[in-house]
Amino acid sequence: MAELLARGIIEVTGVDRVSFLQGLVSNDVEHAAPGHPVFAAFLTPQGKWLADFFIFAESDRLMIDAEAGQIAMLLQKLSRFRLRMKVALADLSASMAVYVGWDGPPPAGASPDPRLATLGWRMIAAPGKAATATADDWDAHRLALGVPDGSKDLEADKTVLLEAGYDELSGISWTKGCYMGQELTARTKYRGLLKRRLVRVTVDGELPAPGTPILRSGVDVGIMRSGRGAVGLAVLRLDAMGAELTAGDTRMRATPPSWMRLPEPGA
Repeated sequence: MAELLARGIIEVTGVDRVSFLQGLVSNDVEHAAPGHPVFAAFLTPQGKWLADFFIFAESDRLMIDAEAGQIAMLLQKLSRFRLRMKVALADLSASMAVYVGWDGPPPAGASPDPRLATLGWRMIAAPGKAATATADDWDAHRLALGVPDGSKDLEADKTVLLEAGYDELSGISWTKGCYMGQELTARTKYRGLLKRRLVRVTVDGELPAPGTPILRSGVDVGIMRSGRGAVGLAVLRLDAMGAELTAGDTRMRATPPSWMRLPEPGA
C-alpha cells in the first residue's frame, strides 16, 4: 500500500451532484456506487483531454480523486457549470488522502481500480495510514502494465482519449448521452480516425526524457512520455509499432500491453 501525495480530493455535494457531473465527464456517473468508483475524463468542448479522475460515491456525496496540481483548475472550471443546479464543490485535499495497493488483499474500505483488475485497489481515507510501498513503487507498477498517469503522459488541449487507451481502460461511456467533448470522441471511434497511440515501450540504454522525439530510420514517428528504468510510455504512429526505434542514443521497441486493442498490421 502506498499513499499518493500527488493526488487531491474534491467533494461534490447537493441533490444535483450526479446530474451535474453527468453532462461534463466522459463516463457514466450513475454507475458510481459505494465500492465501485468510476474512471472518467474532463475534456475541452473540442474533445481534447484536460484532466482525468476517479469518482467515488458515498450516500450523500461524490468524491473526486484527481491530480493535486489540477484541483484548482478543476474547481474553477466545474464551478462555471453549476448555474442553478443544487450542487457544492469543496477541496478536501488537506484532510483526506489517496491510497493505492496491489499484490495483496485490499483492506476494508478499498475499491477495485476500475481500469484494470491487475492495477489493484484505491481508497480515499484520512491521512497517516502506514504504507508498505512508495509512490515510486506504484509508478513502476502502472508503467509495467502500460497504463497512463494523467499529465505525465497526456497533453492538455491536445490528447484525444482513444489515443491514450481510455476506451479499453473503461474511461468512456458510449451509451449515456451527451457530455462536453463527446462529438469528437465518438467521431474518432466510429470513423476509425486514430493514427497514433500512447503505448508501452521497452528501452535499451538510458531512459529518454519526456518530450524526446522518437525516430524510425531518422524520421520522427513519436514522442517519449513518462518512464522508469527500462520501461516507459510513448506516443507512436501506428505504422511504427513493430519498427526499430531510437530516441537520442537509446534504442527502443513498442511492447503494447495485452489489454490494448490495436488494428491488425495493414488494416
